[in-house]
Amino acid sequence: MTTRWLTPEEQRAWRAYLAATHLLEDAIDRQLQQDAGMPHLFYSVLANLSDAPERRLRMTDLAETLKITRSRLTYAVTRLERDGLVRRENCRWDKRSSLAVLTDEGTAVLERTAPGHVETVRATLFDRLTPEQVGQLEEIFTGVVRGLQGDATEAGDDVPWRRRSSCAPPPPAEP
Repeated sequence: MTTRWLTPEEQRAWRAYLAATHLLEDAIDRQLQQDAGMPHLFYSVLANLSDAPERRLRMTDLAETLKITRSRLTYAVTRLERDGLVRRENCRWDKRSSLAVLTDEGTAVLERTAPGHVETVRATLFDRLTPEQVGQLEEIFTGVVRGLQGDATEAGDDVPWRRRSSCAPPPPAEP
């Protein structure tokens, strides 16, 4: 098989992408550490739970949403649980599963931290782009995500966050 080396344009784009993502993640982590004493991953757990019905998600679903391994999520939830920001509950429909639940204290931390987080995201990324570039950025990364998720689906459930167990409520009984 012949190696398909990057063209000079692709190499520049790749290196710019790497530099930008590292700098963005660093800026976001610094802001969240300063304002909330937590890394971006922990904030993302809280934010995703706040968007979920009843502020709760199955751990497997949360890992899939965040695109992290279940063991990494377990570590994050354990730390957040220790701080009183999240609690775990057993799943009523699947004894093998557990739910992560955002506590009132976690909601308060999220509400207190969100304005600074949004300002950091805006200042470090969106304020540097035109409205047209924002649309292009969305289009580009939506295509990348679609392609990678398709690759993972074709490969089976080898991606750690795609391994699933069922915790959906049982179907309603027929009359």
